[in-house]
Amino acid sequence: MLARTLTNKLTALLGPFPVVYLTGPRQSGKTTLARAAFPEFLYLSLEDLQNRQEAIEDPKGFLHRQGKAPGVILDEVQRAPDLFSYLQGIVDEGRGGPFLLTGSHHFLLSEKISQSLAGRAAILELLPFSLAELLGRPARTPEQLFDDIPALGGPPSSNLDDLLFTGTFPRIHDQKLDPYSWLDGYVRTYVERDVRTISGVGDLDSFSRFVGLCAGRAGQLLNSSALGSDAGVSHVTAKKWLSILRASYVIDFLRPHHENFSKRLVKSPKLYFADTGLLCHLLGIRRVEDLVRHPLRGQIFENFVVTEFRKLFLHAGERPPIFFWRDSHGHEVDLLIDLGRRRVPVEIKAGSTVASDFLLGLDRYIAMSGDPDGILVYGGRDGYRRKSHLIRPWFQCT
Repeated sequence: MLARTLTNKLTALLGPFPVVYLTGPRQSGKTTLARAAFPEFLYLSLEDLQNRQEAIEDPKGFLHRQGKAPGVILDEVQRAPDLFSYLQGIVDEGRGGPFLLTGSHHFLLSEKISQSLAGRAAILELLPFSLAELLGRPARTPEQLFDDIPALGGPPSSNLDDLLFTGTFPRIHDQKLDPYSWLDGYVRTYVERDVRTISGVGDLDSFSRFVGLCAGRAGQLLNSSALGSDAGVSHVTAKKWLSILRASYVIDFLRPHHENFSKRLVKSPKLYFADTGLLCHLLGIRRVEDLVRHPLRGQIFENFVVTEFRKLFLHAGERPPIFFWRDSHGHEVDLLIDLGRRRVPVEIKAGSTVASDFLLGLDRYIAMSGDPDGILVYGGRDGYRRKSHLIRPWFQCT
């Protein structure tokens, strides 16, 4: 098992908080992390039919199965969301726990947690492997984000296109599985079946077409009306399906930053996928060789880098303060990190050499904002400084 960056935060929170809810995409490694971090805890999976029936029919009795175990892991707890009401009583009376809950459908649980466990539960999000985890090196902390750390090492044995095509879901890497076959099963099992079942989506063909159209818009400004029209569904349905896909960790949005520097800003978010392997599969890319020549390769690379920055914060137990910036004239930077004390623009270019125009967006933003410098992440192999900006190769982006 590869070490997960979130482990330290998870072990630090469970205890001070009687309940920790660990959420994230299906197959992102939540169960493996929970059991590795707390091997002595009683483990109860609600995927198991008998456990699920008992949790639904006799929740009090189910929660009192802890016995002498020092804690309880409740896996896939979205299968019995009414447990939260009973957990509140047990936690308040100090009659059990601590409880580590895992779930893949955040939209089912957030309301239950806010109603029943407010002030009692911490929420952590685990995405698939970060690049640092895959390479077996310590991840930067958010405080080290702008440090130039040569000790991060050289490029990995696999090349960039291999990684973009394979994605970062743990099971593919742990078991050396064929990514296309595994991701095909993932789409069929989790995206089409689970998401549709939970959300009440009735038309599989329309929903599958909608998800594919979302893939074609990765890295672009979101226009839900146009997306719905292309998919043959209403604007209302398109917004509902986007919300479902986002809450089940298939996609995510990058919001525009609010600072306008006396210029009008766009208000629409950009759409990204949680994993580039999944994105490539939905785009119909069947081989790495097809990706190399694909017209959307630049957007796939941008999706990869944005997700890596998201993981940097989420796996440290923090909400990602990441945005993009774009004015009404089309001037933009791909990523803007707002840490309060400073903002840092990030440009993302898939090219393997740094062209002279790669830094134009950073220079323009800094001239308007007064912020000190920026970061360029590109598809090459060398890291250095240029015009005060940090130039980072893709394998050292975070």
